[in-house]
Amino acid sequence: MEKLVLASNNAGKLREFRELLSPLKYEILSQGDLGIPSAEEPHLTFVENALAKAKHACAMSGLPALADDSGICVNALNGEPGVHSARYANLKNGDDDQDHANNQKLIAALTSIIDRSAHYVCALVFLRHVHDPEPIIVQTRWYGSIIDKPKGGGGFGYDPYFFLTELGKTAAELTALEKNMHSHRGQALRELVNQLDKYR
Repeated sequence: MEKLVLASNNAGKLREFRELLSPLKYEILSQGDLGIPSAEEPHLTFVENALAKAKHACAMSGLPALADDSGICVNALNGEPGVHSARYANLKNGDDDQDHANNQKLIAALTSIIDRSAHYVCALVFLRHVHDPEPIIVQTRWYGSIIDKPKGGGGFGYDPYFFLTELGKTAAELTALEKNMHSHRGQALRELVNQLDKYR
């Protein structure tokens, strides 16, 4: 079975990627499994950051790599938190409460704002090797709106506050199967699987 490095140490992402990429029969390793430190993410777009992470993982491991950069963009905030979603609240004293702090900052920023429309973005980059001239790049969106009070105990990040009108529930209220069917990451990984099938 061919090995593939996922350029992330996020347990939630790793679980979703392993499940959604199972048809391709890759052995998916996290960069942490290989002792690879996280890459810098200095760019202002999801695609550029994903490409930087994939190149870093390829260079350090010598294996094919898959990286994603994802986050939530709120229309009334000009696309913020955007690429800063994971560290939006920029905690200084550890990460234990990072998700909670991020969500509280977002809700505070939307005080008195009527337009709560938002979307999750997922940019995926797959590289066969660090000098791959043809990276596969996929970017998808998942549309919803931000609510003031959390609902649901599943998911991670902004999921308890991300309300899906067509489903009548938040992303955190979805089962794993439902989330994989609808989410930005699920959409992106299905498209990636389609492209990789032709690429290999």
